[in-house]
Amino acid sequence: MSESDVRIFIIDNDHSVCKSLARLLHTSGYAVETFTAGHDFLAREHYKGIGCIILDIRMPGIDGIELQAMLKKEGNKLPIVFLTGHGDIPLSVRAMQRGAVDFLTKPVDADVLLSAVNEAVSDYKLIIQDEARLEAARVHLKQLTRREYEVMCLVLSGARNRNISAYLGIAEKTVKAHRAKIMEKMEVSSPVELGRLCTLLEIEPIEIPKR
Repeated sequence: MSESDVRIFIIDNDHSVCKSLARLLHTSGYAVETFTAGHDFLAREHYKGIGCIILDIRMPGIDGIELQAMLKKEGNKLPIVFLTGHGDIPLSVRAMQRGAVDFLTKPVDADVLLSAVNEAVSDYKLIIQDEARLEAARVHLKQLTRREYEVMCLVLSGARNRNISAYLGIAEKTVKAHRAKIMEKMEVSSPVELGRLCTLLEIEPIEIPKR
């Protein structure tokens, strides 16, 4: 995915700020949309792609903090970089506590702003990828039989095939067959990858009691 596939939304009631930031981000290859009021952005069709919001904190009507809360309530997960001409520490603390990824003071250095945007976009890409993978994993998980799920949980504990065989009272070759099916259905290529996926799914391993 290139920068042109990523959309940056600038929300600032100062037209000159919107224009200068848009020029900077366009030069860096980003697609940009500007808004001079929070309600204008709220009226826009919900954006489902990769992106970032640059948001002024003090605006007439809906201010930045209020808009942040409204976006969160409606499920908009785009990362927010706050930009303000006021070095307001209490406001910056509130913004960060509510999920803002950065808080910059005007006039902001171009490299500092681009760095904040690039980092926000990169982190958001990873979040989206993890969410997509998790959703796919939940679908794959439903394809496992009850026995395959049981074997998988035992594998997660590090149990060997012969121990699983003895614990479940099935042949070792049957355990191997189950393991192969688990790897195929969960679309993973190694026990380590399976372990990471199960961690995301919050699946607990089954420990074989010691005799």
